[in-house]
Amino acid sequence: MGKNVIVTGAARGIGKAIALRLAADGHDVAVNDIAANRDEVEAVAQEIRAAGRRSAALIADVSDEDAVNGLVAETANALGSLDVMIANAGIAQVRPLLEVSVADWDRMMAVNLRGTFLSYQAAAEHMIKQGNGGKIIGAASIVAYRPFALLGPYSASKWAVRGLTQAAAMEWAKYGITVNAYCPGIVGTAMWELIDEKLAESEGLRKGQAIAKYSDLIHLGRVSVPEDVASYVSYLASPDSDYMTGQSVMIDGGIQFS
Repeated sequence: MGKNVIVTGAARGIGKAIALRLAADGHDVAVNDIAANRDEVEAVAQEIRAAGRRSAALIADVSDEDAVNGLVAETANALGSLDVMIANAGIAQVRPLLEVSVADWDRMMAVNLRGTFLSYQAAAEHMIKQGNGGKIIGAASIVAYRPFALLGPYSASKWAVRGLTQAAAMEWAKYGITVNAYCPGIVGTAMWELIDEKLAESEGLRKGQAIAKYSDLIHLGRVSVPEDVASYVSYLASPDSDYMTGQSVMIDGGIQFS
């Protein structure tokens, strides 16, 4: 049976692919992103409706506690319940640690870590009130296991998401709530285009050469696409993963082995 789902950061990239895949799986999906991406959020929601599923386009900044609580409430009002939370929203910055300002650090942690915590917490509170369990799924990264140079704060934030996921899984299992995370590797998205550009600048390479260099680490021989990640999230959102919790699994083509 279809579930009611929120996907944060779903205007583009991995979040969009997840939202569309879950709709194709038969779920109704609330699509969330920030106000600057409003048009794209509306377009994704409309694509889901055109495919025959219900959807709501909801604007909220996941680093804002009131906004996240409102997002959960709006989803439940629009769709009838909240069964699955996909805390996908995140940002990246490519910069040497000696050039990272306190403001840079705080913004990274506000979106990637606080935003995930707030999404987890608000979803869990609502699921506990509903009384029938649920699934909470977060976005970690390969850097949660293998940090990359020039991605220090991003790596730290995603490593922390892995720990948060384990702690939440321990605490909320008694409510029938599972908590897992997905760890993408190198993905063909706007975020990785930025990473490639900045890495190329720092290493004296042309645009495209940095991502090609790191792609040589991928044993399956190709850069990931968002749909690779969405396929795994589809499993996490399904009954097939009911006996799995506290795990952060890499979907990276074989760069890093746990």
